[in-house]
Amino acid sequence: MKLTTRTGVEVRRTLPHAKLKMIGAWCFVDHFGPTRQTDGMVVASHPHTGLQTATWLIDGHIEHRDSIGSVQLVKPGQLNLMTAGYGISHSEISLADTHLLHAVQLWIALPKGSIDVAPEFEHQSDLPKFSLSQGNETGPFSADAPTTATVLAGEFLGHRAQTKIFSPLLGVELRIKAGTTIDIPLNANFEHGLLAVEGALFINQTTMPVSGLEFLESGASSVRISAADTDAILLLLGGEPFEEKIVMWWNFIGRSHADIVAAREQWNAHEAVPQGGRFGQFADNIGGWLPAPELPNVTLTPR
Repeated sequence: MKLTTRTGVEVRRTLPHAKLKMIGAWCFVDHFGPTRQTDGMVVASHPHTGLQTATWLIDGHIEHRDSIGSVQLVKPGQLNLMTAGYGISHSEISLADTHLLHAVQLWIALPKGSIDVAPEFEHQSDLPKFSLSQGNETGPFSADAPTTATVLAGEFLGHRAQTKIFSPLLGVELRIKAGTTIDIPLNANFEHGLLAVEGALFINQTTMPVSGLEFLESGASSVRISAADTDAILLLLGGEPFEEKIVMWWNFIGRSHADIVAAREQWNAHEAVPQGGRFGQFADNIGGWLPAPELPNVTLTPR
């Protein structure tokens, strides 16, 4: 998947990397921006299999279109979640009605029993959102509170998002005012990752650069987060350790090299198949589609 060469959008891959492949079922995290838009972000039609994509905005507006007929604008504080399952194609374009683009793009691996489910799309515009005290008491949301939480997926402090997930999972945006320190309770059965999205942060007294990702193995029952001299935003991701090995290549997740080969061949030939075959077809304001690249000259192995 490529952004058009005109965007100038800075993209930082935080997951996977050499030392960390997954956090629960979370298997891919890109942090992009904040970037002042000129021509905007444009990602032409491309496919996915075996995963869910989640788009979370800090600044900007992005329009999503896909091959099951979804057309949806996502704004800050809202979540677009697409379940690829057996196969789907989609495109994304940022709208020029805002000056900044700042977002996190995440993928969630589907477990084997759900890897071939029918594709779906959901837009969550009323996610659980609340204020949080040092004693972890929750109250009505107030932007002036020292700490606020928005639950993207799973359950956090008694607040559960209606987002459809296929394995035990957690996704929370935390906003912490400058000078605030708070101890956040964790599910000890989950492993967790904390992504620094904006501002100066300390996690368990470790300085976190923007786009830094701190990983906590399962067993941890809490984490101490401090915002330094600026307000901070971070994502708390968690989930039960994903026991299955996966093959992830380009935009596909499977369980074998053969799964990836089949998906690549079917996508690159989809225009010649009625209604686009496995990945479908749709119209958008971008036009064209992104062909899958050549496979490496090695057998892809599960990891």
